[in-house]
Amino acid sequence: MATRRQVIAIYRQLLREAEKIPAYNFRLFAGRKVRDTFRENKGISDFAVIDEKLAEARQSLEVIRRQAIIGHLYSTEKLVIEQPKKALRRSK
Repeated sequence: MATRRQVIAIYRQLLREAEKIPAYNFRLFAGRKVRDTFRENKGISDFAVIDEKLAEARQSLEVIRRQAIIGHLYSTEKLVIEQPKKALRRSK
């Protein structure tokens, strides 16, 4: 039987691992998917279903970890929207 603490722990692990994905679009997609899936399933009260969903979340965690590793092996340049903002110069 899964406890609330276990569910929150796997949720946080999923979000942390999603942030490690180097590709911007995949990183945002993974984080959004995790949040949406947990919001969608927050009303489940049957412990058997919760255990099934928790097992699926653990599998997803492993997939995200593998994707992060693969992404670091084949890194690319950062997108323009990922670059840090430069200070704007004022013309006088």
